[in-house]
Amino acid sequence: MAKLIVTVDGPSGTGKSTVSREVARRARLPHLDTGAYYRAATLAALRSGADLSEASEVAESVASSTIDEVDGRILLDGEDVSTEIRGDRVTEHVSEVSAHPSVRRLLVAMQRDWVDAQGGSAVVEGRDIGSVVFPDAGLKIYLDADPEVRARRRALQMGHDPNAVKGDLARRDRLDSSRKASPLTIPSGAVVVDTSELDFEEVVGQVMELLEAHS
Repeated sequence: MAKLIVTVDGPSGTGKSTVSREVARRARLPHLDTGAYYRAATLAALRSGADLSEASEVAESVASSTIDEVDGRILLDGEDVSTEIRGDRVTEHVSEVSAHPSVRRLLVAMQRDWVDAQGGSAVVEGRDIGSVVFPDAGLKIYLDADPEVRARRRALQMGHDPNAVKGDLARRDRLDSSRKASPLTIPSGAVVVDTSELDFEEVVGQVMELLEAHS
């Protein structure tokens, strides 16, 4: 069977994780949430007491840690931290940690190694997957949505106030899009899917149609 990498990029609140997981399930491909890697790296740095503004300290804490995804669970040095990395403490600092080029280089290498270990085929989601991590991917998808819709979805998911979530998403968008290392962007050759007016099944259906057309 030919190797196939499907990349799904886009900002928070567009449905990347749920859509990617379902597409991977239907296509019988491994699924990798690279955003979880950055969250685990942030947790590693926080636990080590590293100065998050110092790239060398953060990179050292990440380099000395083991991050892996096993059966949908994120392991940090063998510990399941899937729930902890979604907490407010990590969310508040993940964009800062992600902005360090040295940290991104370490995690990109881990992500490529993970896909290689799966046989070279996977559905991979994140913010720089089609542009940096797998620029030669067979199919590139960019999910987008109106900021109001994204904030509402995220607030529902997290149980937070939509207005507060909207401000946080705007902050993360600004940081992710303006960072020098691997900024959030629409990858060359990507198909943009606006999920604002689509439900979950409609988004998955569109991606599956693109996947089938590619195959």
